[in-house]
Amino acid sequence: MPEMRTLAAAMLVGALACAGQTRPAAGSHAPASQAAHQRAPAPKGAAQPARSDAAIEADIRARFAKSKINADKFQVRVQGGVATLEGRTDVIQHKGVATRLAKSGGALGVNNHIQTSEAARRKAADNLEKGRRRAQIKRGDTRSDTAPPRQAR
Repeated sequence: MPEMRTLAAAMLVGALACAGQTRPAAGSHAPASQAAHQRAPAPKGAAQPARSDAAIEADIRARFAKSKINADKFQVRVQGGVATLEGRTDVIQHKGVATRLAKSGGALGVNNHIQTSEAARRKAADNLEKGRRRAQIKRGDTRSDTAPPRQAR
């Protein structure tokens, strides 16, 4: 118990010592008066000038037209910066690609209502099952009863 109090007191003293430091960073060469007037770069998540919904929608449609998902002919609507995607696809990955293209096209959010066909879901499940079976076979084990075992070199 006394060790816990000592540890807590040491942490409190360290925190207070750090909080009181107001000197500029070591690599700063500008005088304090100039440093106050310099603008820091905007953080990555800072708000950018709002684009119109029509401009965002046009950008998304152009990105769709350049990609392989163009054949699916997804419908795009943008309202308040949020894109709504609708349609059907036979390739399960196209749904994710559509979301990424909409976000890179300037959408603030994406409501993806694209439906994947039953055949696409079955194919993805089969591929997943194959991957699981492949992972269960160890590297040195034989893959079938007819193949001779590998020799170590």
